[in-house]
Amino acid sequence: MNSNFKEETQVINSLKEKALWVRKETLKIHKIAPETRIASSLSDVEIFVALYYGGILKFDPNNTNWEHRDRFVVSKGHGAISLYPILADLGFFDKENLENVCRKGSFLGGIPDVVIPGFETTNGSLGHGLGVASGIALALRNRCSDSKIFVLVGDGELFEGSVWEAVMFASGQTLDNLILIVDNNKISMLDYCKNIIDISPLDEKFRVFNWDARVVDGHDIEEVYNSLKILKEEKRNQPKVLIANTIKGKGVPRLEKDALCHIQSLKEEEVEAAIEGLK
Repeated sequence: MNSNFKEETQVINSLKEKALWVRKETLKIHKIAPETRIASSLSDVEIFVALYYGGILKFDPNNTNWEHRDRFVVSKGHGAISLYPILADLGFFDKENLENVCRKGSFLGGIPDVVIPGFETTNGSLGHGLGVASGIALALRNRCSDSKIFVLVGDGELFEGSVWEAVMFASGQTLDNLILIVDNNKISMLDYCKNIIDISPLDEKFRVFNWDARVVDGHDIEEVYNSLKILKEEKRNQPKVLIANTIKGKGVPRLEKDALCHIQSLKEEEVEAAIEGLK
């Protein structure tokens, strides 16, 4: 067997194991903090795993302000809970903090905040993340930095006009150090996205604005990992977007494809059953 193929297979198998572990740990956090948005936090697991365990992101957990780090803006705030166990596992903060999510005195709340080691921004109004990331990308380029800026948005966030202003700005400035990831789970807070504004096909829209657009199965860790690696390395003088087709509430049958899953919580026994059912 080719040694490179064997090594690649080992990487993918390791990422699959990590994704399963992260999904279970995210459910455990929801059991502690049922106010967290569990469905939204289960659709982006493979994205986080590929970025942090696949060697895509450059980071130093012991120096979160390291000048040469890649930046990652989590604009999809309600989906950030699944990043907490990853950051703890990698040493950004002690794992014991996961037992106090959303509790009084804890720095781990329900959405991203700069007080959390490893987060670059605090979530504000929906739709601002890509604009902030575009500004960071421009600043990095002006400093001749080889660091990249990644940003995660949800597809419901694309209803915001500020997102498309940033899309035009990024392409106009040819920000090829900017990589956008769309968690395309097709469900917003209160309904299927297509019932609010049907913005499909997303890849064609981004290409019209001169973005390099790719579409993957967001739960196929091999696809996600390989695509992110290519997008980071290639130089095409244009910003890049990875549209990850996902399932909101992935791994919990009651939540999957339920139009109101975003605002639903799970009972303790449901969490335990979901963890038991994950393979």
